[in-house]
Amino acid sequence: QVQLVESGGGSVQAGGSLRLSCAASGSRYFMHCMAWFRQAPGKEREGVAVICSDGTTRYADDVKGRFTISQDNAKNTLYLQMNSLKPEDTAMYYCAATRIVGWLRLANIGFEYWGQGTPVTVSA
Repeated sequence: QVQLVESGGGSVQAGGSLRLSCAASGSRYFMHCMAWFRQAPGKEREGVAVICSDGTTRYADDVKGRFTISQDNAKNTLYLQMNSLKPEDTAMYYCAATRIVGWLRLANIGFEYWGQGTPVTVSA
């Protein structure tokens, strides 16, 4: 079993930065890929960025060049550095993990473990 706990959300003005963290506990070493998703009010949850154990990453088009996903295996922590934030980035951000090898996808399917989310609000 894996537990994921997000932190680092908050309120920021457009153009600002935030760094989200996701602390993983339990059978973390079985998790081959981890990702960040977000869900804005009234919208479906969407993939933001994913990273696999070999270091490969994938980003949603609207965050490329602004967001960076990374992981610290020694600390069992996943990060999302968000720069140049826009009001449209406002959402609840979720951390997710999967045991599927090479699951470099930004789709909800395949991710077995989810955190409770951390809110991000970007004001104009």
